[in-house]
Amino acid sequence: MNQQQSALLIVDVQVAPFIWAQYGGKELYQGEELLHKIQSLIQKARLAAAPIIYMQHTEEGESPHALGQPLWQIHPEIAPKEGDLTMVKYHADPFMGTELHVKLQELGITRLIITGVQTEYCVESACRSAYGLGYANVLVSDGHSTFDSENLTAQQIIEHHNIVLGSQFAELSCAKEVVF
Repeated sequence: MNQQQSALLIVDVQVAPFIWAQYGGKELYQGEELLHKIQSLIQKARLAAAPIIYMQHTEEGESPHALGQPLWQIHPEIAPKEGDLTMVKYHADPFMGTELHVKLQELGITRLIITGVQTEYCVESACRSAYGLGYANVLVSDGHSTFDSENLTAQQIIEHHNIVLGSQFAELSCAKEVVF
C-alpha cells in the first residue's frame, strides 16, 4: 500500500474540447478513449476513497468558456459527484489564483494523479507547478490529450511531453497501471 495520500486531478475535461471540431476547430486526439480512461481512473479513485478534483478552464466576459456556459461544463461522461471538489481557474496553471494548494494541504495530499486536456498547456503547467510545490506526481501517460498543431500531430505533442515531464516532473503511468 502506498504511504502517500493520493488525489486524482482532472484538468479541463470540459465539453468544449470534445465538440470543437463541430464548430470549425480541430478534433481532440482520441477524445472518446480519453473519457474512458478517465472514467476508469475515477472508479479506482472512488474505490480507494481518494479525493477527486476537477479543474475548469474559465474565461472572462462573453466567451463560450465563461463561467456557467454550456461548453464550460465538465464533460457529462465524467461529471463530478457529491463530495468531489471542483475549482474554477483562469490560467493554464491550476495552482495560480486558486485554492488548489490549500485544499490539497488540508486533505493531506502528497501525490497527484494528473489527467486532462490540453497536454502542452494546462496539463504541463499542472505537472510543473505541482512538482515545484513538492507533490509527487503521476502523469497518466495515455490520459491526456490535445489537438494537432501546425507543425506536430497531437500524438507527437503527447509523446514529447511524456518524455519531458517524465524526465523530472512526474512519474509516468498508463491508466490501467495507476494505483491510488
